[in-house]
Amino acid sequence: MFRRETGKPNLVTMTNAISNLYANGDLLYANGSGALIPADATSGAHYGIMNGEVTATDDLYSTAGDISVDMLRAGDQVRCDDVDGTLTAALEGTTMDLSNAESVNQAATSKNVVTLIKFISASEGIFVVNALASVTNVATS
Repeated sequence: MFRRETGKPNLVTMTNAISNLYANGDLLYANGSGALIPADATSGAHYGIMNGEVTATDDLYSTAGDISVDMLRAGDQVRCDDVDGTLTAALEGTTMDLSNAESVNQAATSKNVVTLIKFISASEGIFVVNALASVTNVATS
């Protein structure tokens, strides 16, 4: 799960894509059709962090509508408490990829989606998201 560590929250409403599950703290990106979806290992232009959730029984699962998103800006730091692999203090400054919308993949470095700013524990760290919609500087294909 991701959550804001620095910067002021910037809550906005954006459109969800139908038939997608959203968990509180998911990192979100655009699907190319104007809606936001949970990030994955290849996603690029991230917008922010899901504020709330959409389950399979919610109206927003079957109908597009408004979801609450904490929009990230360049330099905002986020905490991720679900890292696949083992973080160490020696990895500070290293770029990494995502495993999915809620996890950083410590061993993957081909997309450079996030940079570890501060080591917290073997499975938790503070990161900057490099691949923002406003500042995309990563390989996404």
